[in-house]
This record gives sequence, structure tokens and C-alpha cells, in this order.
Amino acid sequence: QLQLVESGGGLVQPGGSLRLSCAASGFTLDHYAIGWFRQAPGKEREGVSCISSSGGSTNYADSVKGRFTISRDNAKNTVYLQMNSLKFEDTAIYYCAVGGSKWYRLAVGEYDYWGQGTQVTVSS
Repeated sequence: QLQLVESGGGLVQPGGSLRLSCAASGFTLDHYAIGWFRQAPGKEREGVSCISSSGGSTNYADSVKGRFTISRDNAKNTVYLQMNSLKFEDTAIYYCAVGGSKWYRLAVGEYDYWGQGTQVTVSS
């Protein structure tokens, strides 16, 4: 059974940092591109960042460029999202998912096998 599990969310002040993890069970991540998405209350789920299976290619939403960094450790079967300089508007549930052939588009429809999400709250 393919499953992704997100962790690392929490409450942080504006300007702070968090590192999210996306761990796989039931399969090895190194064959797949992985994307991070987020969904704030009352809003649609949106793409945040994605990374190729090798880690050699990445893509970011404009809203997080320069602040977030996606990486992967295939030996640990885990993908990470380092989030720095967090803003109020980064508050959301963050999800990871497995990308299809057009993973680089960072579109919800190109992803499957979603995790349950981890809550990130940026508040003073």
C-alpha cells in the first residue's frame, strides 16, 4: 500500500522556520517526483514546490521562491521542505504527493497518493 506521511508542522512566529518531512511507506520514493502543496481555510489547494526523482530539478511557486527549499534523501525515503522567513499567509495544511509525468507543472491534477497533511500556523 503506497502511503505518504507528512510531519514537522507546528506553530511558528512570522520570520521563523520549519522543516517539513514527507516519508514514504510501501514503496521507494527514488522512482518518483514529489510535490508539496498547501491548502488554507476557504481556499483551493495550491502547489508550493516539487522535485524530480533524482533531485536534480525543482520548481517553486512564486510566493515561496527564495524562502522555501525542497530536497530529498532517497536513502531515507524522505522528501523535505525547508521553510524560512515564514509569513502569516503561509498558514495552511501542507500535503505531499507523488507526481505523474507532468509533475513539473506543480498542478494538483498531476499528483496522486496524497498524505494526510500537516498543519503549519504562522502567528504572533
